Amino acid sequence: MVDQLSLGQIGTNCYLVRPDRGATEAVVIDPGADVAEIRLALASSGATCAAILLTHSHFDHFGALADLAEGTGAPVWLPEGELDVFRRPTYFFPGFPTRAYTGEATLLSGGESIEAADISFQVRHVPGHSPGHVSYYADGALFSGDVLFSGSVGRTDLPFGDWDTLLDSIRALAEAYPPETVVYSGHGPATTLGDELARNPFLAELRAQG
Repeated sequence: MVDQLSLGQIGTNCYLVRPDRGATEAVVIDPGADVAEIRLALASSGATCAAILLTHSHFDHFGALADLAEGTGAPVWLPEGELDVFRRPTYFFPGFPTRAYTGEATLLSGGESIEAADISFQVRHVPGHSPGHVSYYADGALFSGDVLFSGSVGRTDLPFGDWDTLLDSIRALAEAYPPETVVYSGHGPATTLGDELARNPFLAELRAQG
């Protein structure tokens, strides 16, 4: 059961993930802004926050992290390669006031499994949009952050972005998971791996490679 919230000035997707609609615990992925809206959505669903997962450290994906973690006491998992950005966001994103997260966290580099809210998530390192970026896969659902979107892909013109690395990450996702896998992206609507591999104009190189 996946509930999508579009938060902040650029509509970043935050996901509340539960094993089923009646579950009383939820995992929150990428609390980008508006902690009150996240808390209200949790309450409306009858669930508490069991864990907080971050795909990467761009400010629009973790603006509510510190407030949510403090308010719920939920454990936090985030990419090891971007820890410094979570700790010092205003240094990396001057002009975008973002509260730093300095609390405890389990650091991820890819290959781990996370058990939270009776859900098992597989963690995969998918750099290219940002160097430490990770995705989370559970039971046919892939939370891709800003790697892959419906009809588009993550930007590589930001600091530490790299097009070839991003394409390799998307290729690895396509090889690891079946085409019917539902992709829940950091922005925009859900899609599937198969649809993006077949029609996404930015993946023409992958199609040409067979």
